[in-house]
Amino acid sequence: MPRESRTVSLSLDGHEIDVAVRRSARARRIAIRIDPAKGGAELVLPLRGSESEGLDFLRSRGSWLLSRLEAMPPHVPFCEGEMLPLRGIPHHIAHDPTARRGVWAEEGRIVVSGRAEYLPRRLHDWLRREARTDIAPRVYAKAALLGKRPAGITIRDQKSRWGSCSSTGSLSFNWRLILAPEDVLDYVVAHEVGHMAVHNHSPAFWRTVDRLTSHARTGRDWLRKNGDRLFRYG
Repeated sequence: MPRESRTVSLSLDGHEIDVAVRRSARARRIAIRIDPAKGGAELVLPLRGSESEGLDFLRSRGSWLLSRLEAMPPHVPFCEGEMLPLRGIPHHIAHDPTARRGVWAEEGRIVVSGRAEYLPRRLHDWLRREARTDIAPRVYAKAALLGKRPAGITIRDQKSRWGSCSSTGSLSFNWRLILAPEDVLDYVVAHEVGHMAVHNHSPAFWRTVDRLTSHARTGRDWLRKNGDRLFRYG
């Protein structure tokens, strides 16, 4: 079984950084990953790989790693006054402790009622519900075009994936899609529904995706350029 990850401190070009070290049964070689959600680096090792060799490899890529970490956008907490994109449109987070309406969006604001210490959790829960509200109808409509019906739809806090489709037809989606423009969310839904019919990324699969959405190319391009930025929120 893979070991639990641990954190090591390294000095790279005069900078002290913390790196998570994790062994993976799926890894075939040493790899360095940038975790956009945590704003840090992860060293992934094969089960039988040498940790010392992995750390040497990481040091050899020190300049590249530092440049990637420095380019990471700053973390944006869920608190009053911060900006948050909702369906790709910037909104201010506002706190109204006297209201009893839960969370709602109006006039460029996302308003959260109740006590301040509950604001992050309430906003997070609301965003997940909004994601399901946007995703589920699209899933059923697109699946029907293929003569399919999903076994289930789950909204998750995935760290590196936007969606997945199991062999049984259960679909999972990242709640952060609600932060992206609607065309991008539509593409991801089409992508995962497409896997209900074609379980690979062959030309037949991409023809299926194009049948389900007109936003495949623009959605892929947007996520490639901007996707990591969505992990800085919350």
